[in-house]
Amino acid sequence: MRRVLTALAAISIAASVLPVAVQAQSGRQRGGGQQQAAGQDEAPRRAIRIAPLSRRANAGPCPYVKILYDAARYVEFEGERAAIANVGYTGEIENLASDCQYRGDEPIRLDMRVLFQFGRGPQAASDQRTYRYWIAVTERNSAILTKEYFDIPVNFAGQRTAAVTEDRTITIPRAEATTNGSNFEVLVGFDVTPEMAEFNRSGSRFRVNAGTTPAPAAAAPTSE
Repeated sequence: MRRVLTALAAISIAASVLPVAVQAQSGRQRGGGQQQAAGQDEAPRRAIRIAPLSRRANAGPCPYVKILYDAARYVEFEGERAAIANVGYTGEIENLASDCQYRGDEPIRLDMRVLFQFGRGPQAASDQRTYRYWIAVTERNSAILTKEYFDIPVNFAGQRTAAVTEDRTITIPRAEATTNGSNFEVLVGFDVTPEMAEFNRSGSRFRVNAGTTPAPAAAAPTSE
């Protein structure tokens, strides 16, 4: 195990893989601007828009790739009260896909595609916002081996929501040929404050379009 940890000190994450694609969302917003608490029914979720990665044959299993629950959402409040009227910027890691490749004693090449959804609430002061997230490699169910941060500049272009897809490649050295991907776990999450993490753990949430004013109901026809 010591040899495994020594070799893992050289783990690297490629920061310039594919360009970030930012697309403002208008007709595909989640409905409602209401807080969603634990135990309440959610509105039907839209279809996941993330292209799968091509599958490849490997010498062994790939690392486990997960979104950390405590950091899966980003909800920024102005003031101390968690209310829709106080929401600034929001974000959610909606989904991810991954695949890996390694043979013999080669390092593990792990390709990841992460789908983000971002939103502007009533307290958002600008049409642009830079979010930060991280990718961490751990010895499975154990210590963090490496953790790297990435920035996502988002231009909402006058819309309330925006979607971002990021592609990243991680290289994980192996101490020996018998060390396979199941020894490792890769976690993804937003760079959140302790208060944001506690809000996520509580089960409460705001959708990414929190604070959006719903369209007025159509007036009933009148008879003359």
